[in-house]
Amino acid sequence: MAVYTHLGAEELATLIAHYDVGDLTSAKGIAEGVSNSNWLIETTSGRYILTMYERRIELTDLPYFLGLLDHLSAKGCPVPRTIHDRHGAAYRMEHGKAVALIEFLPGVSPAHPTPAQARAVGEVLANMHLSSRDFALTRANTMGFADNVAVLEQCGKAGLASIHPDLPAMLAPAREAAALDLASLPQAQIHADLFPDNVLMLGDEVTGLIDFYFACTGAMALDLATTHAAWCFDERNEYRADLGTAMVEGYEKVRQLKPIERELLPEIAKGAALRFVASRAEDWLDTPEDALVTRKDPMEFALRWHIYDELGEKAFATR
Repeated sequence: MAVYTHLGAEELATLIAHYDVGDLTSAKGIAEGVSNSNWLIETTSGRYILTMYERRIELTDLPYFLGLLDHLSAKGCPVPRTIHDRHGAAYRMEHGKAVALIEFLPGVSPAHPTPAQARAVGEVLANMHLSSRDFALTRANTMGFADNVAVLEQCGKAGLASIHPDLPAMLAPAREAAALDLASLPQAQIHADLFPDNVLMLGDEVTGLIDFYFACTGAMALDLATTHAAWCFDERNEYRADLGTAMVEGYEKVRQLKPIERELLPEIAKGAALRFVASRAEDWLDTPEDALVTRKDPMEFALRWHIYDELGEKAFATR
C-alpha cells in the first residue's frame, strides 16, 4: 500500500457518499507497499480501506480480485469483503482510475512472527486454498518465474548494478527458475504475496488476510513457498527453522502436500525469492522520489535465494 494520487477532503467525502456507510469523518493515507494508493477511512458507521489502483493492476482483473474477496469471506475465511456502492458496483472510477472500498478488519501485522503465528498462517493459507477451488473466475499469474527474467532484463545490468553490484548475478538463476514447470501441481486461487504486513493477527489468531492484488490461479505449493520466503527470516535476514517448520506443519494440518510438491518446494522457494528480487529492483528504479512510499531493497531476497540454495529440502523439514 502507498499513496501516489492525492485526493482532497471534499473529493473523498463525495466519493464516500456513493456508499451506504455513513458520512466521512477522517481519512489517512497509508504509506506501506508499492503498488496502489490507499487510505484508512473512518465514517459515522465504521472503518474502511479505500484503494485506488495505480500500478500493475489491469481494470479487467478487478472482477477477479474483488470477487475472490467476497467468495472467500462468504466461506468464513478471514478476508475483507468488498463494500459495493449504492448501485451494486464493486468499484468506481475516479480521476480515470478505479477505486474500491474494502471492509476494515481488526488486528496487527506481526513485526517479529512467532512459531505459533507461523503455524496459524500455514493453517489459514491451506484453508484459503481449499475454499477457493470452486471460485468461478481464473487469472493467470503475471509475476511468474519467466516474468521475473523479463523484469530483470528490462532493468538492465547497469540499472541492477546501480542498486547493488551483486544484483546482476541474479539474472542467471532467474533464467534457470523459469524452466520450472508448476502446471502439473495441484492448483487453486492463490494469494501470491502473503508477507507479514498482509496478515492481521490478534495474538496467535489470524484475523485478516489482505492485499489480494497479486492473487491468481496457480500452484498451491508456490503460494506456500512464497509465504515461507516472506515469513521465515529474522531482522538480520537469517533463516528461522522454527518458523519454517511451524508453517509447513500448520499447512499440512489442513492440507497434506503431495510428494511432488514437497520435492519441488526448495526450487519453488528460490524462484519465489527471485520474484521479489525482480519486482523490488523494478520498483527501486521506477518509484518517483516524491512518492509517499518506502522503497524495498531487492538484495534482501537475493540473500534469501542463496540461503534456500544452501539449505535445500532442510528448509521445509517437519518434525
